[in-house]
Amino acid sequence: MGNSANKPELIIDGRRLDGRTPEQLRQIKITANPIRNAAGSAFIEWGNNKILAAVYGPREALPKHTQDPNRAVIKCRYTMAPFSSLEEHGRPGMNRRAIEISKVTREVFENVILTDLFPGNEISIFIEVLQSDGGTRAAGITCASVALAASGIPMRDMPFAVSVGKASDTLIIDMNKIEDNYSNADMPVAINPRTKEINLLQMDGELTPEEVHRGLEMIQKAGETITKIQREALKAPYEKVNEKYKASI
Repeated sequence: MGNSANKPELIIDGRRLDGRTPEQLRQIKITANPIRNAAGSAFIEWGNNKILAAVYGPREALPKHTQDPNRAVIKCRYTMAPFSSLEEHGRPGMNRRAIEISKVTREVFENVILTDLFPGNEISIFIEVLQSDGGTRAAGITCASVALAASGIPMRDMPFAVSVGKASDTLIIDMNKIEDNYSNADMPVAINPRTKEINLLQMDGELTPEEVHRGLEMIQKAGETITKIQREALKAPYEKVNEKYKASI
């Protein structure tokens, strides 16, 4: 959130600087299983964000003192490539922001993975931001959900995530970086689409209770589109195989 004297006008005549309406998502494209040696993987292009997620396991949790005899341990590592952003948080290594996002992402998936099926094991989730333009934690969670589903690891649901913010007294969905920098609020949310359960809700800035309620409605509506894209990404490899099979007959 910025308070610069040079703060740009984010909404002009009902349109945002990139031409979107307040409730319009950026373009999203997801590819399932681009990494062959992972149990499951996904690549997401969300606006100008480019993010890769890979899942490994279930496998024996090591070192042994990290094992839980009753369930699998979920490990998550979110990082930004040093070339992904010109900003400070784009520097390599596990800085405070990366550690915080790794933690909240892990908690999202601890709530949906059927960990009790894999006692003594670990499931590792890696999220690498290759190019950043705002909303990377939400895009990373959305991408990792597809990677987990592609791995075949049992889950109660396949979460999606997106943020809502406030600019020029208007609620806007899916903020890009300039909107994130100069908006009055940012509220990333992760939701299980089947049950509508909220797995993550954070807030930076201020929103009234009414704005929070309206923002959640916008996120639920956007989630219908995001969930459809996630499912289509998972089906695409099988549809290609089916087309090849039909062509060979």
